[in-house]
Amino acid sequence: MNDLPNPLGTYLRDRRTRLDPAAFGFAGGRRRTPGLRREEVASRANISPTWYTWLEQGRGGAPSADVLDRIARGLMLTEPEREHIYMLGLGRPPEARYQPVEGITPRLQRVLDGMVLSPAIIKTAMWDVVGWNRAAAVLLTDYAKLPREGRNILWLMFGSDHVRARNADFDSIARFVVGAFRADVARARASTSIEVTKLVTELSRLSPQFLALWEDNDVVAHGDGVKRIHHPDAGLLAMEFSSFAVEGRPELGMIIYNPASPDDAERLRVLLDEHGNRQVPASS
Repeated sequence: MNDLPNPLGTYLRDRRTRLDPAAFGFAGGRRRTPGLRREEVASRANISPTWYTWLEQGRGGAPSADVLDRIARGLMLTEPEREHIYMLGLGRPPEARYQPVEGITPRLQRVLDGMVLSPAIIKTAMWDVVGWNRAAAVLLTDYAKLPREGRNILWLMFGSDHVRARNADFDSIARFVVGAFRADVARARASTSIEVTKLVTELSRLSPQFLALWEDNDVVAHGDGVKRIHHPDAGLLAMEFSSFAVEGRPELGMIIYNPASPDDAERLRVLLDEHGNRQVPASS
């Protein structure tokens, strides 16, 4: 037996012993130790029982990323737990992988709602809007009135006359958005995913402008800048925007808008006050 420290093996053994055999279809009855047996984990991970045993014992060298992914699935590990075994086994986090996002947590929604005078949204790598606050619904788009599949920023940019009319300097904004989208899906390892291929194909059929921008292959970082928005009630507002990663949720990004001048701030405040009685909802 290898007596050297073996943090990966110790962690795998701990996760294995916490699982209920009956929940995985394995016979219960009297067992000498709690949890799944090593050969049961190996069967679920589709790897050799001997190889899995060696991993727990600290023998056989470093596992491959594929083996770690199989074990993560076999042990029903969460994404943070999967990242942890990568760090223990390979000394690095796993490569990012695209996973569709349905929504955000109540805690993250409360963060958005706390920014009363700053329109803010949460978007995915696909640029689907999955969270927003009341100020964003008033100034940008009332996402609650859109079907879930219609809350995509690129669809709104290139498929909605209403959104196009609200964006001053639309051509430069459109080029920026397409370049930032390309960078985001590449970072999320989603460039060749079914979801991205379908979205790009449909947008290319819908909008010759999108097709031309996509074929330009521009890539830009979505950091910060100024966006000028035509609002039917408040007129032209200059809004500074900043982009932030969401800690622990690499598939999400937050965009926060703030008035670029005191005059813009006052007109935004008046606009939000005027809409106060209309109960424009945040995300649901």
